[in-house]
Amino acid sequence: MLTMLPPLLIDIVGIVAAFLLMFGLWRMSSPVTAPAGIKVAGIGMVAAVAASFLYVFNISPAAHPHLPVNLALAGIALAVGGGLAWWGGRKVAMTAMPQMVALYNGMGGGAAGAIAAMELFGNHARGVTQLGVTLLGAIIGAVSLSGSLIAWAKLQGVLNKPLRIKGQQIINAVVMLATLAVGFYILFIVQSGTVPVLSLQALICLFFGCAMLFGILMTLPIGGADMPVVISIYNAFTGLAVGLEGFVLQTPALMIAGMLVGAAGILLTLLMAKAMNRSVSNVLFTNFGDVVKQKQGAIKGSLKPTAAGDAGIAMRYAGSVIIVPGYGLAAAQGQQKLYEFVKLLIAAGVKVRFAVHPVAGRMPGQMDVLLAEAGVPYDLIFQLEDINDDFAATDIVLVIGANDVVNPSARSDKSSPIFGMPILNADKAKQVYVVKRGEGKGYAGIVNPLFYADNCNMVYGDAQAVMVEMIEAVRGLGLSAAA
Repeated sequence: MLTMLPPLLIDIVGIVAAFLLMFGLWRMSSPVTAPAGIKVAGIGMVAAVAASFLYVFNISPAAHPHLPVNLALAGIALAVGGGLAWWGGRKVAMTAMPQMVALYNGMGGGAAGAIAAMELFGNHARGVTQLGVTLLGAIIGAVSLSGSLIAWAKLQGVLNKPLRIKGQQIINAVVMLATLAVGFYILFIVQSGTVPVLSLQALICLFFGCAMLFGILMTLPIGGADMPVVISIYNAFTGLAVGLEGFVLQTPALMIAGMLVGAAGILLTLLMAKAMNRSVSNVLFTNFGDVVKQKQGAIKGSLKPTAAGDAGIAMRYAGSVIIVPGYGLAAAQGQQKLYEFVKLLIAAGVKVRFAVHPVAGRMPGQMDVLLAEAGVPYDLIFQLEDINDDFAATDIVLVIGANDVVNPSARSDKSSPIFGMPILNADKAKQVYVVKRGEGKGYAGIVNPLFYADNCNMVYGDAQAVMVEMIEAVRGLGLSAAA
């Protein structure tokens, strides 16, 4: 009876942890409740990890001599991993958040792949179904690991350009077919007892090597503009891999949590692809993210620089202002100064709102987190579909560090690679001010005709420094004018 208690308790805690994760994810659907949701999900995961140590009460006598070493290794792993995660979460800059998410996605996929490897090398997976699910989880986990590491390298600037070679899609297909062939061969020899051409251990290593190579080859050609979608895809891969390996281990918590994260990642991927007016296959198998050569002669008008102070004063006397944040705001860490400026405008009676595009920044939801970090009230933040019709009646739009998400070529230029992508209609406002560090193109490398339009002026400089100048200019008007 006592030997049955630890496994039963582990299952109960696992199911409770899975439901805490689901509740936490549900709370994360709103910026208001997201912090509490993260804590609830974290409590569930801590409980599941702690409960897993109860397995020590139900191990075979042959494993007893190894128990102290294994417990020590588990404790060291938890201490090192938890310490690095805590330190990284506190120290990482907002601009580096996409890299951290990509890296953690990869670690999750790697963990699922490691579970599969232990099952395969230990010959624990029995039956066609269990062995097949183990191999499938191994492929997905290995692809997520290697692909996420390449995504991290691209976002970190270690790999600055997409790497493309002639016939790359054919090479990718051959590598994936080779991976599947080795997987089916492993399944065949384990079930039939046939003597393999290579040792089983060598075949398993070859299988994982091919799967990881495919993840690398699939991610290398994808350009930087598509990284938000790529991160979302690998997040879904990690969840699916964890769920499949949970089935192999017969662990309800892993099955529920993994499939939930996988389903959420798939849905997020589809929504982001829709926001870019593209299919997921188009993201993975085209060269959209590469730098696009565009003739300057096709753009009408000229760039019209203006001083930051003049732009700030113009917004002070406007009736309505919409602010479009982009990655440049995060890179300059100017969100605090931006909100300080916004509070001045609101105190002066200006109607101010924020418009966030679904793929703004380099990670899903990055702009929402950035604004929340600065303390911007949630009722001032609007998504594309909720605010897009209001731009035409808005006095001034302030675009800070954004480019592609306000590029009108998406509506009018059929030759543009972003044609058909829903954009924020900033160009329809009476006046637009664009804050940029220079005259460079956006992340997708596409010239933006909005910057040359008659109703647009450029404010050059670091976003934080520009906001400081705007604040000083408004305050310089005097207390009665500034408030």
